[in-house]
Amino acid sequence: MDELISQVIGIVRGMWKHRWLGLLVAWLVTIIGSVVVLSVPDKYEATARVFVDTQSILKPLMAGLAVQPNVEQQISMLSRTLISRPNVEKLIRMADLDLGNTSKKAQDALIDHLTKSLEIKNIGRDNLYILSYRDPSPEKAKKVIQSLVSIFVESSLGDSRKDSDTARKFIDDQIKVYIAKLEEAESRLKEFKLRNIDIQTADGQDLAGQLSAISNQLRQAKLELREAENARDAARKQLDVERALSTSNLMSEKPANIATPEIDARIGAQMRILDGLLPRFTEEHPDVIGARRLIRELEEVKRREIEELRKSAIGNPTSVATNNSLAYQELSRVMATSEVQVAALRARVAEYESRHARARESMKTAPQIEAEFAQLNRDYDVNKKNYTDLVTRRESASMSGELESASGVADFRLIDPPRTSPQPVAPNRFLLMPLALLAALAAGLGITFVVSQLRAVFFDGRAMSESLGVPLLGVVNMVLGDDATTRRKTELKKFLLATSGLLVVFGAGMAALFLMSRQVG
Repeated sequence: MDELISQVIGIVRGMWKHRWLGLLVAWLVTIIGSVVVLSVPDKYEATARVFVDTQSILKPLMAGLAVQPNVEQQISMLSRTLISRPNVEKLIRMADLDLGNTSKKAQDALIDHLTKSLEIKNIGRDNLYILSYRDPSPEKAKKVIQSLVSIFVESSLGDSRKDSDTARKFIDDQIKVYIAKLEEAESRLKEFKLRNIDIQTADGQDLAGQLSAISNQLRQAKLELREAENARDAARKQLDVERALSTSNLMSEKPANIATPEIDARIGAQMRILDGLLPRFTEEHPDVIGARRLIRELEEVKRREIEELRKSAIGNPTSVATNNSLAYQELSRVMATSEVQVAALRARVAEYESRHARARESMKTAPQIEAEFAQLNRDYDVNKKNYTDLVTRRESASMSGELESASGVADFRLIDPPRTSPQPVAPNRFLLMPLALLAALAAGLGITFVVSQLRAVFFDGRAMSESLGVPLLGVVNMVLGDDATTRRKTELKKFLLATSGLLVVFGAGMAALFLMSRQVG
């Protein structure tokens, strides 16, 4: 520790030896730094605030119908990529900054300067952006910000619109491919159905289902046939009974009690006429006599007809006339209907038996046919599903593109119009001037250290002995007289005065600069 302190003291004493050189360098650097700081031109800052409103009522309304764009992310990306070379070139033309450029090199330099100087800051998470630019000319700075605001608002979501168009074009190409696949699959399915048209049903059942359905129909038809045959046999038995009863009644009953529907109806009509005449006329009235004569004639006709029926019944009991009994006529009608129904059901049973036999024969090749049909259906269903999904997504992409370009999706609002600060914002001379003074003092100390190291002087014997590597025989101390002491004090006062003068001059310059800035303000 003592050795380190000794070295530090030696370095300080060596630097003190060259203090005047260090002070001179400090003065020079202070003057040069002050001139440089004062010569830097003032810069004025133009700013504008833009708010991007992404909370649109279209978002919840279009949920599920269109792809919802991430407007916040797009606006954030737009703010980061807005300061690009094409946009800066457009800004230069809009702000008329290229009027003084006569060469491509000057144009490139201007583009680089604007790229580095323009700033877009996002304040918090509220989509509030501050656009700023600094320039020695307040009017030029304001014009640049106005142009930048226009570019920022106009850019909006143009790239997203291009992405939607690209996606829609790609989907259209894929839809054409799947239309060709669907047509090919439909053609194969049509050829399969034409080859196997005999085994197809309207409800799309397979062969096993068809065989089961035909079996059920055959069983039902046989059951209905048995029912119809039983009904016919029952009607036949009742008809035989009625025929036997009719023959017995015809032979045993009196003619007056045997029914002859046609003659009985005519006799009944004449009886009603006679009943109407008797209250008005006597028995001798011609109309009454005529009515009674006609009744007798009809009764005679009935008797002769019954006699003929009896003679016929004796010769052929089964050929008895059937029109003398309403029950017999009704049973005959039921018998005829039953015969027709039985014949129809027999034809139906025969047809179902034929179908059942064909279906059983077809079942031998059913597995192969069903496997081929299932494969065709699977290919067609997959292609159709993909086609339907693509059409749905194309409509969604189209609607998304319209949604992105619709008004109200992202509303750009100019909160603060472009304006220029009344006071220069740069350079900050009140900060740069003290830094120049500190740099001057550091330069003075640095030059004294360098010179002290280049022209080293030993201030004690031990350091000299260690540095030269020779033994130290003795040390001779120098005793200063009064004149030397006075001279040293005078030099110290001059040095302190020169150093104080540097600080005083610097302070006066800072005060003058402060007063000047107040007057300008």
